Amino acid sequence: MIAAAERVAESGLLARIGGTPLLRIQLASRAGATVWAKAEFFNPGGSVKDRPALSMIRDGEERGLLVPGKTLLDSTSGNTGIAYAMICAAKGYRVKLCLPENASPERKQILRAYGAELVLTSAAEGSDGAFRVCQEIYESSPDEYFYPNQYGNPANWRAHYETTGPEILEQTGRRVTHFLAALGTTGTFTGVTRRLRQELGDSVECYSVQPASPLHGIEGTKHMPSSILPGIYDPELADDNLWVETEEACQMARRLAREEGLLVGVSAAANVVAAARVAERLEREGRTGEVVTVLCDGGQKYLSERFWQE
Repeated sequence: MIAAAERVAESGLLARIGGTPLLRIQLASRAGATVWAKAEFFNPGGSVKDRPALSMIRDGEERGLLVPGKTLLDSTSGNTGIAYAMICAAKGYRVKLCLPENASPERKQILRAYGAELVLTSAAEGSDGAFRVCQEIYESSPDEYFYPNQYGNPANWRAHYETTGPEILEQTGRRVTHFLAALGTTGTFTGVTRRLRQELGDSVECYSVQPASPLHGIEGTKHMPSSILPGIYDPELADDNLWVETEEACQMARRLAREEGLLVGVSAAANVVAAARVAERLEREGRTGEVVTVLCDGGQKYLSERFWQE
């Protein structure tokens, strides 16, 4: 049973997770091919990761793995950690996070503001390095921690199967023809794609989006050929993958801010780059479509990046 204080948290702040708007992206849309994006920065923690973080925490509570006195431990590139820290502050749990040391200063400041303990890991090893350090900490003291392991936890993708996917279906009147999402943990792409395929069958095309090279600046995403593969990753799920260069994503982030008033992060911009390509192909082929992607987070956590000044 959920305690009284937890019920208050669930009915207040945490009840605002999900139900984000679907926005038309003018600069990516083409004649007959409209690009839409789920504005996930409307979540209280500011990103799409609020959904899986809440799902994994609830799952841990229901299975008796997360109880008062235990500390939530996980690795993160930033957004899932922020979601964990926000939710655990509301519920009264301690949080310890392994984070690459080159994460943006804004992300680290937000995490510390929520009271999270940070273990900074090698920038050169990226999210894979943070993952390895996290596993070492957990294995040394397993009784002390609840380790949801966002990369291998089915409650991650189920959050999107149960919420994001149905919202897209409702908001498009079930007319979505293409869905695209960048791969990090792969939870967003996996959950939404499975729901859309269940509801619409082969009438919807689903594309994963990845950075074009192992050394990239699209925070929160993975170049799968050179990375530790997440346990929830299903390489057979995507109809195809679209590769995006870091500079393309940075340029799109600037354009979205200056031409549409949308201040979003680089992974969100990478999704729009890929969606624009799909819309352009549909236009060339004389086809119509309703292309949906995800604005993973807002741009406020990246304002120290120099590309904004270019």
